[in-house]
Amino acid sequence: MSKILVTGGCGYIGAHTIADLIENGFNVISIDDNSRSTRYLLDGIEKLTGKKVKNYKVDLKDYNDTRAVFQENEDITGIIHFAAYKAVGESVEEPLMYFENNLFSLINLLKCVDEFNIPYFVFSSSCTVYGSPDIIPVTEQSPIKKAESPYGATKQMGEEIITSVVNATETKAILLRYFNPVGAHPSCLIGELPIGKPANLVPAITQTAIGKIPSMTVYGTDYDTRDGSCVRDYIHVSDIAHAHTLAIQYLLANKNKTNCDIFNLGTGNGVTVLEAIKAFEEVSGKKLNYQIGPRRPGDIVAIYANNNYAVTTLGWQIKYDLHEMMRTAWAWEQKIKQDEEIIKDQKFQYN
Repeated sequence: MSKILVTGGCGYIGAHTIADLIENGFNVISIDDNSRSTRYLLDGIEKLTGKKVKNYKVDLKDYNDTRAVFQENEDITGIIHFAAYKAVGESVEEPLMYFENNLFSLINLLKCVDEFNIPYFVFSSSCTVYGSPDIIPVTEQSPIKKAESPYGATKQMGEEIITSVVNATETKAILLRYFNPVGAHPSCLIGELPIGKPANLVPAITQTAIGKIPSMTVYGTDYDTRDGSCVRDYIHVSDIAHAHTLAIQYLLANKNKTNCDIFNLGTGNGVTVLEAIKAFEEVSGKKLNYQIGPRRPGDIVAIYANNNYAVTTLGWQIKYDLHEMMRTAWAWEQKIKQDEEIIKDQKFQYN
């Protein structure tokens, strides 16, 4: 079995990807400093797969501690790098924190990739690299425009750093630019676990519906869209996770076209914020308490993917529609309410 290192393995997409990798025969280890996560999702992976995943509680900004993981695991075949801060609004308020965390951690990881001759590297990128696109849907050839947030800028810089490194080494990379991951594993054993007030739409919806927060805000209904709210491409997290497994398999089979191949991961459908709320209300039978607020700094008007390249090249298929995304997200929210005390006991260490 090939050993894959997943950074940010205790996080939302990382945990789903670990589960998918295990189900497809890979041996997996994790690095996660748990500064914005707990072991709760790793416990869910163990229940789901029957495999206990070793997590190294290491801050990737610490080069020596990061290097020690590679010294202990000389048989790592590939890396999937998720570990990063990811809230657009927070990045606008705390840009230096985002540049330091997201870029220093990537650079230290790539130093180890070079020293230990790791052949394959998959990067968790984002549609934010396209900025505010002139034409949608965006393809992998769409222009990279000025990022609308420091978070998006770190993804753009991360892509440039990786491309430069793989062009100077034997490592092959894939950049996965995904859109808006939502939902939870159908088993309800793993899902999204935001800390504090959620910055993303679907956790805000489910937390409002369950009463964890009294109401949510729709940021802007005066955009040039069909109902005035922002348009996004929501995609189920399990579909996103499986694309990472396919990316590793693609690299292992030496199918890459270049040293650094790029794939968009989205459904290809643009959904407005108000349409997403309506879909949740239909699935849950609950009327959501929300208010209309001003536009939020860092938000773009509309973006959704052309995913043809991932479908035809990786053999990727979308399995979950919007209603299934909302159904699993709501089931997960109810599950973590039952496990509230267990989660509290694990204590988030949020700086």
